[in-house]
Formats: sequence, structure tokens, C-alpha cells
Amino acid sequence: MYKKIPFTITFLFSGCVTLSGAYSISAYDSTGKLLNDKMQLVAEGSGIYSARNALCQAFPKATVVIKDTKTGAELKSESPYKCP
Repeated sequence: MYKKIPFTITFLFSGCVTLSGAYSISAYDSTGKLLNDKMQLVAEGSGIYSARNALCQAFPKATVVIKDTKTGAELKSESPYKCP
């Protein structure tokens, strides 16, 4: 049982690290066309969820891509996200 505690603590802290920093959020249609080309969305940390939800309200069925603004790498734990 005690062997699982360090792993659990590491896992919990790694989730916090993932959502630090600034991210660009973009919505695409099923053909890959950028839908929010007139507005660039940038969010910090957990603010990605509010931005993602706003894009989903504006563009139902869109695919939302979240990328780190410094590295350009996609945030694999949250992206791509298919809007309902």
C-alpha cells in the first residue's frame, strides 16, 4: 500500500504542472478550416476550459486545439477536443 503513495502524489502534482503557462485556443471545422480566425484566444492555466467552452458555444461540433504559446506544442491531455 505504501508503494502507491509516492506514485499518487507525483501523479497529482504532474497534473498541476500541465496547466501552468499560456495557451492559444483555436476551433476548426470538420474540413480543418480555422473558425475563430478573427479572434485569437489565449488563456492561462485552467482558463483553457472557459475559453474552450466559449468556442464550443460559438461553434458547435468544432474541434478545439490547445497549444502552448511558447513551444507551439499541443496540450495532449486536453487537445484536440470535440465540441458536443
